[in-house]
Amino acid sequence: MSSSDVWARFEHDPRSPQAARLRASDKDRDVAFEALGEAFAEGRLDHEEYDERLTAVSTAKVLGDVVPQLQDLVPDAPTGALARRAGGSVVRPDVHEQAVAKWRSDRREAVTGFIGLSVLLWTIWAVTMLGGFPWPLFPTGFALMNLVRTVVQKQDIIEAHEKRLLKREKKALDLERQKQKELESGSD
Repeated sequence: MSSSDVWARFEHDPRSPQAARLRASDKDRDVAFEALGEAFAEGRLDHEEYDERLTAVSTAKVLGDVVPQLQDLVPDAPTGALARRAGGSVVRPDVHEQAVAKWRSDRREAVTGFIGLSVLLWTIWAVTMLGGFPWPLFPTGFALMNLVRTVVQKQDIIEAHEKRLLKREKKALDLERQKQKELESGSD
C-alpha cells in the first residue's frame, strides 16, 4: 500500500472535522493497522512504539482517534490537493475532477437534447401544420426544464457523481482485498 492512498482507503477521511467525530469501523482500523505494519516493516517505528500505536488504534472509538497514530507516518495531501465541497467536506481532486467532467457531459447532453429536439419538432410543426396548435411547446418545455435543472443543481449533481465514483472505487478496492485474501489463504 502506498502511503499516498492510505487516507483515501478510509470510509471517510479521518482528517476532515466532519468525519473525525464519526465512529471508526473495523475496516477503518484495518487500514490503520496496515499502515502501521508497513511503517514497522520499513523501520520507521520500533517495536515498542508499534505496539503502543496498535493498541491505540484497536481502542479507537472515532476516526479522529486514528489520526494521531498515523499523521507522522502518512503524508498529508498538500492544502490544495483536496477539493472542498459546498457543505464543507473534502474530496480528492481526481474524484472531484471526474465528477465535474461528468456534470459537464450531462449539461452538454441537456443542451444538445434541447436544441436538437426543438429544431426537429418545430420543423415538423412548421412543415405540416403551420398556424395550428403549437404542440412542440410541451416537449421542448420538458427538455428546457431538464437543461435548467442540470444548470441550477450543479453542485448537487457533482456531489452525487462524487459519491457514485467513491462507492465504485471502494467496491473495487474491497473486491481486490477479497481476491488478495483468497490468494493468501489458498497458498497456505
